[in-house]
Amino acid sequence: MSEAPAVVVEGLVKSYGDLRAVDGVSFEVAPGTIFAFLGPNGAGKTTTIEILEGFRQRDQGRVVVLGFDPADEATSRRLRERLGVVLQELAVEPYLSVRRVLMRHAGFFPHPRPVEEVLELVGMSDKARARVKTLSGGQQRRLDLALGIIGDPELLILDEPTTGFDPAARRGAWELIQALGERGTTVILTTHYMDEAEALASRVAVISGGRIVAEGPPESLGGRDRGSCQIRFRLPVGTAVTDLPVEASEAAGGGIEIRTLEEVPVLARLTNWALEHQVPLLGLTVERLTLEDVYLRLVGDDHGDAARGAR
Repeated sequence: MSEAPAVVVEGLVKSYGDLRAVDGVSFEVAPGTIFAFLGPNGAGKTTTIEILEGFRQRDQGRVVVLGFDPADEATSRRLRERLGVVLQELAVEPYLSVRRVLMRHAGFFPHPRPVEEVLELVGMSDKARARVKTLSGGQQRRLDLALGIIGDPELLILDEPTTGFDPAARRGAWELIQALGERGTTVILTTHYMDEAEALASRVAVISGGRIVAEGPPESLGGRDRGSCQIRFRLPVGTAVTDLPVEASEAAGGGIEIRTLEEVPVLARLTNWALEHQVPLLGLTVERLTLEDVYLRLVGDDHGDAARGAR
């Protein structure tokens, strides 16, 4: 028999007065996978995450997290012992040291990871004795991530985990999240960074207006694996676009562009011709729709700022 899903959500509904923030959301998360929620502000993803965490009550629907109903107070402690949460803002005493904060938080779990190991994993060994109030924004987010993994959780929920990180710190956080997934930790994350979702997640759900409008692997979301592709390159001086064996057009900047639904046969004809005539295809690239292109189609161009990383 197949292993039970780590998370099951069926027909989830949550309203605030006349506003239905979550409107019949359903999805499953397989154990040991990384699942990303994408959506503009106000789409319902944060409310959904808070219901999974047990921080907010649902109005309708079924929710099971690691075999528990997060709304059931009788089992809430057992669930929290197996759950790690990294919110956008965590309340941490500013005058405690980083090590002290982690030691105290580790005491809430039956089998925590060693504090020194966690400090090294998040790149904060050199800040172990620093007071929380002296940390930069990026260092604070690293501490938030450390607090999320100190309990060695089965399920880790990350709400925009790399906001405020510089590129190197972001890359380090990605490697840590990938390593957690490889060792069997289930991860659910929300992010506004399309490259982050594509690099980390095996499945992506796009939520808009309280409903999931698309779900699937990032490489095929919204049919991006079946749509037209663009082949771009430059030709050397003395070779014209009309010399090519396939239909092509001149693009801005002096390049050549080919749009096609059948890139394999087109590329075969093009490259065979280039080899036969010894014509270099300078800067040859093949591109399909990006995840950001698909996202904007699904949620509307008025949310383009979110797709580019704005909060």
